[in-house]
Amino acid sequence: MSITGQIIDALQILSVPEKAEFLPKFFKTGKGEYGEGDLFIGVTVPDQRSVAKEFYNKIALNELSELLSSKIHEHRLTALHMLVNKFENTKDKDHQKEVVDFYLNHTKYINNWDLVDTSCYKILGRYCFENQDSKVLKKLCDSDSMWEKRMAIVGTMYHIKKGQFKLTKELALKNLNHPHDLMHKANGWMLREMGKRDEQQLLDFLDLHYKHMPRTCLRYAIEKLDVQQRAHYLKEKI
Repeated sequence: MSITGQIIDALQILSVPEKAEFLPKFFKTGKGEYGEGDLFIGVTVPDQRSVAKEFYNKIALNELSELLSSKIHEHRLTALHMLVNKFENTKDKDHQKEVVDFYLNHTKYINNWDLVDTSCYKILGRYCFENQDSKVLKKLCDSDSMWEKRMAIVGTMYHIKKGQFKLTKELALKNLNHPHDLMHKANGWMLREMGKRDEQQLLDFLDLHYKHMPRTCLRYAIEKLDVQQRAHYLKEKI
């Protein structure tokens, strides 16, 4: 049996019918919704991580492409966990670049928020930070695809963790008033993460831009501020 067949079988054994029934509603797969048409077999994320850990060093990138292009959501997420494992477990810069290029060549399959959020900053964000080159994230930020835009801003999580906030603020501003609330949430989430590490950076950003921020974005951004600070920004927003 092929390596991809082994992985698919391993995931199928771990599938739970009740979760397979619930997940399409949670990930908005109905007609016209952001996850329209996505299919689930009901495997928990911890189980997917376990499968990924077992197989990531046994599967080649060209074989991983088959999983990442699957119609089954858990196949794609497990493939991304394996891709993260490959990236994090090598110091070979050429191999890291191969993983990044593979990721960028498959972005059309990274098409739900969990797929984006669990992978982009660990691969793209780290790569851009360590190479001090933000072109990849800036290009995604200018994409017509909402998922690629989300990769860009969430990708800056790695920079935030390292105490660098300039790119986060720049990319958040570029898509601050994107029409979809998934972008409002992503922007607000990254601003909140910035504020957890340097509250003054967040306050300075809010003082300049909060009046133009979508309410969902603002609520996410101020979530960790004290009650009086939150009330101030929300009251002034009205």
